[in-house]
Amino acid sequence: MQRRDLLAAELYSYSFANYDAHRGIGNQRFDRFMPDDAATLERAAREGWSDARLADALEVAVDAVPEWRMRFERALAIVDAVDAAAAFRNGVRFSIEDALAEGLDSAESIEQLVTQVCYRAADLAFLLDLEGNTLSEYSQALREIPLGQVEDEP
Repeated sequence: MQRRDLLAAELYSYSFANYDAHRGIGNQRFDRFMPDDAATLERAAREGWSDARLADALEVAVDAVPEWRMRFERALAIVDAVDAAAAFRNGVRFSIEDALAEGLDSAESIEQLVTQVCYRAADLAFLLDLEGNTLSEYSQALREIPLGQVEDEP
């Protein structure tokens, strides 16, 4: 898959493998429309488009644009991460942030978060396959706590 396809998968909350399975079978949604939306969002960010202009280009309501911009920024943080481990860490972080915002207060909500982390693990496997790397190559990177991310305990 190309970068634009990975961005589209993230924008529309598809796992990379599932998105890839839908490409090239004549489904214009996956082959054209979703990647075009990713390209539009990237151009809008690069050129500083107004919310109204972006809403028109995406054919969405103006009040939906902030959500689209946030989703695109998150997609960039995953797809353009320095490596697969960083992409995975960013994806897991976003999943946890979303779960906390929605309320992580029941067995069902915890299970939904576990499912999201499993999807992120599947995406990591997909990225590793694309790179031709193994998980063990990222063992240390996955165990590190980035400086400035977590305060030291007293």
